[in-house]
Amino acid sequence: MGDHSKRPPSPERREPTPENMTMMQGFEWYIPADQQHWARLKKALPQLKEFGIDNIWIPPGCKASSKEGNGYDIYDLYDLGEFDQKGTIATKWGTKNELISLCNKAKDLGVGIYWDAVLNHKMGADHKERCPVVEVDENDRTKQISDRYEIDAWVGFDFPGRQDQYSKMKWHWYHFSGVDFNAENGKKAIYKIVGEGGQGWAKAGDGDVDDEKGNYDYLMGSDINFEHPEVREDIMRWGSWLAHEIPIMGIRFDAVKHFSEDFLRQFIKNMDEEFGPGWFFVGEFWKDSLEDMNNYLARMQYKFSLFDAPLVHNFSDISNANGGDLTKVFDDTLVQAQPVSAVTLVMNHDTQPYQDLEAPIEPWFKPLAYALILLRDRGYPCVWYGDLYGIQGEHSFPPSCGGDLPRMMLARKLYSYGKQADYFDYPTCIGWVRYGTWDRPFGCAVVMSNAGPGTKRMHVGEMHAGETWTDVMGWNDAKIVIGDDGFGEFVCGQTSVSIWVNEKAKDRARFEKEFDSDIYKVPYSESGSTSS
Repeated sequence: MGDHSKRPPSPERREPTPENMTMMQGFEWYIPADQQHWARLKKALPQLKEFGIDNIWIPPGCKASSKEGNGYDIYDLYDLGEFDQKGTIATKWGTKNELISLCNKAKDLGVGIYWDAVLNHKMGADHKERCPVVEVDENDRTKQISDRYEIDAWVGFDFPGRQDQYSKMKWHWYHFSGVDFNAENGKKAIYKIVGEGGQGWAKAGDGDVDDEKGNYDYLMGSDINFEHPEVREDIMRWGSWLAHEIPIMGIRFDAVKHFSEDFLRQFIKNMDEEFGPGWFFVGEFWKDSLEDMNNYLARMQYKFSLFDAPLVHNFSDISNANGGDLTKVFDDTLVQAQPVSAVTLVMNHDTQPYQDLEAPIEPWFKPLAYALILLRDRGYPCVWYGDLYGIQGEHSFPPSCGGDLPRMMLARKLYSYGKQADYFDYPTCIGWVRYGTWDRPFGCAVVMSNAGPGTKRMHVGEMHAGETWTDVMGWNDAKIVIGDDGFGEFVCGQTSVSIWVNEKAKDRARFEKEFDSDIYKVPYSESGSTSS
């Protein structure tokens, strides 16, 4: 055998830098109930992919309690716009065939679809049933305020239009743990269902549900009882059925602090075992408490992500304060504490204007907020449909960021890579640098101000000496020449943000293309005609 010890060392093998991923929430609350949304999204997919969207969280696709329902008023898990129920075949968003067409087109383009699973409750029951209850205090659900008695409740679900296809289960009062309406006398209250078959609330605190209001099992509608074996079996079966019916890559779970953590852990385990790893699971645990979110993630064994509610509240607080402290924007946030488990966002359908959980963010602050989630090295950012395309309805709003949010998405996709250096050294003006990597070498420099015009001297690296950097947003026309020491004097306008990149960087020409945000201008359907 030869003397291999004298061979020259082979060059170190360098792994390609993974591409930054960006999620989009593909709806807002006031989208028209024209049953055209699946078709609209399908038409928008190529442009969204071009500007950096990799995965889309679509609205709840199961049949709602009415034709106009957004799907959080869920009626039938197994009707995806296929059966004539609740006065319509299609959901608010379109038919099952249109949904499948959207998902197949997304798959062809390399865009993943995340399903919105509403598993906490049902609405729009087919008939009433007599059931035993006790009334509880609305603000302390552990406090019983009546003796046990019977009411007429809307808890009977037969799904006559589906006629047992996909699932034969009929839902009765003992499949639920609570309601908020007595049909016998019209009284509204929080009624805990008790007695044989009805087990009452799940355990709060470190158990199955959140301990807000003492026990936050009950949220709305007919609250599902996950202690019942028929319930667990049917919803487990539904998860498998859904994944076979629709090509999805992940699931967003609605209202996770209100239903069984134990069931959700088993549901995720079953999906992983049947379909393999790689699924993305994220929960809506909407609470401005980092401690409670950390505890929830630990109980879920970190096989799960959560939306960063504390970050949204920080954005809202700073944007509505006079000269709020930008250096504290990440204090007590999930992305700071558990970056791998954090989905970062600026706004969603619950926090948008005129919704119950509204978290107002001043329009001028939206670009700063999006830069803080899109261009940093932590968190999985979620761009909101309402900020890309505007908000419809009685209180309409135009696209945010002056229509330039897609430029920021593209900057993330092309340049926001490598080591990060922060310049969080002044309350109303902060900046940071991304140094790039061996195969994505260009990097970027970001500076923002929530007061007057900002200036920040930042180091981007001696390898960039002599280069001229310009603002990819086009909001500042300065030309920053990088010194021999690798430093540049980067600037931004009043209450604004600028994203600086070498003017000769690869793909700079892609920023010259305009994003078409008028998604409603040509109503589109699979048949080529508009919906009546």
